Amino acid sequence: MKVVALGTAKNGLSSYVDAAQNDRVLITRHGRPAALLIGVEGDEFEDLMTSSDPDFWRMIEGRRRSSKTVTAQEMRRRLQVESKPKPRRRR
Repeated sequence: MKVVALGTAKNGLSSYVDAAQNDRVLITRHGRPAALLIGVEGDEFEDLMTSSDPDFWRMIEGRRRSSKTVTAQEMRRRLQVESKPKPRRRR
């Protein structure tokens, strides 16, 4: 992890954004951690927005608690899909 002072980061932000694509960059203010720069280049915008949204995760947890789980075998039966054949063992 690269550590850089806020003043230095402001002057060369573009280069630190580039560096964050490979490793996190910790930005300090007066020697104390202030922010963490994490590269997300190549990730989908929607994925980034939902993965950091606490309301989204509360909704997911609520659904998990309120719904019954179904085994893979039961789901295959409901969808009328055959089970995958077991792979043959090599000798």
